[in-house]
Amino acid sequence: QVQLVESGGGMVQAGGSLRLSCAASGRTFSSNAKAWFRQAPGKEREFVAAINWDGGVPEYVDSVKDRFTISRDNAKNTVYLQMNSLKPEDTAVYYCSVARSSVWNGRADYWGRGTQVTVSS
Repeated sequence: QVQLVESGGGMVQAGGSLRLSCAASGRTFSSNAKAWFRQAPGKEREFVAAINWDGGVPEYVDSVKDRFTISRDNAKNTVYLQMNSLKPEDTAVYYCSVARSSVWNGRADYWGRGTQVTVSS
């Protein structure tokens, strides 16, 4: 049974940093693209960042470019999201996801349950 478990969320003041982790179990995803999404209250879930199986050419939504960094450790079956210079508008539940493809194509096939990130002004 595949499980994705996010951790590292919490409450932080604007300008602060958090590092999210997502550990997978049940199978190895070293050959799969991975991504982070988020959903703010009253809004649709939106794409945040993605990384291919080899760590190359990460993609980001414009609103987090130069502030967030996605990375992965295939040996640990884990994907990370380093979030710096956080803003109140970054407040959301953050979800990690894994694609069946090795290169990110916009489709997530496995999902975690999410971790809350709250940024106060």
